[in-house]
Amino acid sequence: MWKLLPLLILFIAPSARADLVHRLSTSTQLSVNGAATASERVGSTYTVSGSNIKVGTGNSDVFGGLTIGSATAAATMKAGTYDVNTVGSAFSFSESYTQGDAVPAIGSGVDVTSGVVADMPAFGNTTTQSGGVAGSLAGTITSAGVSTLTAGGAGTSAVGQFVSEITIGD
Repeated sequence: MWKLLPLLILFIAPSARADLVHRLSTSTQLSVNGAATASERVGSTYTVSGSNIKVGTGNSDVFGGLTIGSATAAATMKAGTYDVNTVGSAFSFSESYTQGDAVPAIGSGVDVTSGVVADMPAFGNTTTQSGGVAGSLAGTITSAGVSTLTAGGAGTSAVGQFVSEITIGD
């Protein structure tokens, strides 16, 4: 009977269950920024204000203003002629003019060479971001899972990642 006991324990003992999953992954991400320019064309403006001021008394005297530009040129300033209205009294006068941007020809403006903005439109409001230059940017993963990254030029990034995951089920 004692000889059958080990065999009996083998059939009666609960079975062990060991679900084990082990995952390894390596990744490399390389990116190069693109060149970008955002421009806003500024229009011509003219303002005048004051107190105790009038338009001059000559036949050609007028308020100042803007002249009509062409299809590609911005409006320009037309000077006004002003006099003090009541001589000997206090007066104030203010005149302001902003020259607007010309309209560039279609197809002109921004040139990008090797990711670098070589020239851009000369507008009143311009924001430019030079693109990245890959240079020596590189990333490799060996068959052993070893990741190697090489820095590139300006505007580049390299990210290497190694993930080891162990899952034990019940």
